[in-house]
Amino acid sequence: MNIQQVAKYYALLGEALEDKYLEPDMDEDIDDMSIHLGNVLAGHTVLELGCGTGFWTEVAAESAASVLAVDINASLVEIARERPMVEGKVSFRVADALDLPEDIGKFSAVLVSFLWSHLNKKEQEQLLATLKKRLGKDVLLVILDDAFVEGFSETIARTEPDGTTYQILTTPEGERIEVAKSYQSDSALRKRLGTAVKEIKIERIEFFWILTCRLK
Repeated sequence: MNIQQVAKYYALLGEALEDKYLEPDMDEDIDDMSIHLGNVLAGHTVLELGCGTGFWTEVAAESAASVLAVDINASLVEIARERPMVEGKVSFRVADALDLPEDIGKFSAVLVSFLWSHLNKKEQEQLLATLKKRLGKDVLLVILDDAFVEGFSETIARTEPDGTTYQILTTPEGERIEVAKSYQSDSALRKRLGTAVKEIKIERIEFFWILTCRLK
């Protein structure tokens, strides 16, 4: 299953997951997106899916009322726990975003951090169905992800008949792992999400894009 390959890759990457943020040209975009994300999530009780090492969890926690940060990889959650988060605001849990437990809790917003683009079409549909089942209607959905940047982003290795595209990524130890990775246009995002959400808004800067909407 693709999501298992994605989980394996990021588990092997570990703290090196954040190396991409050391790119000097990305500094301004990180600052701009941090401000925007903070404004979007201000005052919300947030469920973050795909928290990884907690880079964006820390950003969200600055303005959110609370954050439950979830990742399928226990090793990444342990790294995230060591970050200097706002005291009393952030908790962590190991869980599969595509199969959230019944006791996950109630939230006014869900943040999908750099996970959407790693899901194939079936997994994207599964995520939306899981969110509807566990969180209900009118919850704010925020998807934050990578934009394709020539000379920086990994190239696409192949495309499946359903349109899902794949990259071959290399771990620090040299292992090559194929994972889904899509760079969807605004129109493609609206088409994919339109049956499950409403009030879609999309903003793009060079390295990132952010989509906000509400679950139907």
